[in-house]
Amino acid sequence: MGPLERLPGRGRELLEAAAILSALAAAAAVAAFAAATAPGPSVAVPSDAPPALASAAVVARGSPGRTAHEGVVEALRQTVVAAQLPGAVVALPVRAGDRVRSGQVLLRLDARAADQGAAAGAAQARAARAALEEAAHDFERQRQLFTQGFISQAALDRAQAHLRTAEAADAAQRAGAAAARTGSDLHVVRAPYAGVVAQVSVVLGDMALPGRALLTLYDPSALRVTAAIPQGAAAAWDASTPPPVEIPGAAPGLVQPIRAHLLPLVDAASHTRELRLDLPADLRAAPGMFARVWLTEAEPPGGAAGGHLFVPSQALVRRGDFSAVYVLGADGLPRLRLVRPGRRGDGEVEILSGVAAGERVALEAPRVPPAH
Repeated sequence: MGPLERLPGRGRELLEAAAILSALAAAAAVAAFAAATAPGPSVAVPSDAPPALASAAVVARGSPGRTAHEGVVEALRQTVVAAQLPGAVVALPVRAGDRVRSGQVLLRLDARAADQGAAAGAAQARAARAALEEAAHDFERQRQLFTQGFISQAALDRAQAHLRTAEAADAAQRAGAAAARTGSDLHVVRAPYAGVVAQVSVVLGDMALPGRALLTLYDPSALRVTAAIPQGAAAAWDASTPPPVEIPGAAPGLVQPIRAHLLPLVDAASHTRELRLDLPADLRAAPGMFARVWLTEAEPPGGAAGGHLFVPSQALVRRGDFSAVYVLGADGLPRLRLVRPGRRGDGEVEILSGVAAGERVALEAPRVPPAH
């Protein structure tokens, strides 16, 4: 007889009910596990891919026959004005940007001591002149007495020596007075030529010392553009025709220089030669302005056709002092790339370096951080 059979009727019924409930719970757990592991219907997941950007291809076109080289505007005559004598600045009638005439007063230094010295020198010169006149009159009287036989030759010689001494003293005092006047005049700083005051380095009350820069002056009618030209481009350049120059902000379009000078030395580090182009006098340029020199290109070796790269103007973006474009990679993501722009026009800009023909550039900045 089994254990369940030996139990009373009521206890056996309870045990059978518990067993049935346990079996039902196990079956429910197995069903839930099967439902969880069974493949369900597909659910659409939102994509994180950025929206497609409007883009354009980098276009290579035939070379226009010229290439740009960066340069800078310089003044042929630019002078740093300094004092030759020490003194406090007591007058400063000009400011930066003023146009001045040749000989115009730019600055005055305290010259009271020098003026007093000049006055003393002039007084000593007058005294020497009076002594000379007295010696001359005395010599003339002595000569007349010697002619009449009233004095000896020795007395006449002494009068003549006294006259020569007075003449020498007069010359010395006149020279000293002139030097004193010159020293007084050096306390007045004048413009060496007509020009524009570019910078004023002192204020009223400053102490001017010999060699210390006081003002900077340049001649706006004599300007030039200086550019470093690669030695290959310099060798192919026709020296008889000055290349045109572009100066943004100074003149519209291209400017034709009046003469050109290519220095003979080649820089050993950059392998470039310095090209100097004298500009016409009617430009509103200033020293330090950016310029481009457009040189005629030489035909590449082997007769290969040259070409320039262009992108739409709206593709070019500025990042501080740099220019860049968003280049679309193989994955379609934009990547910021620095470029060197050239001339602009007709809704496009030339790219001198940074991209290759056929690459696609975005026409607008992406709204998502670009991939790096």
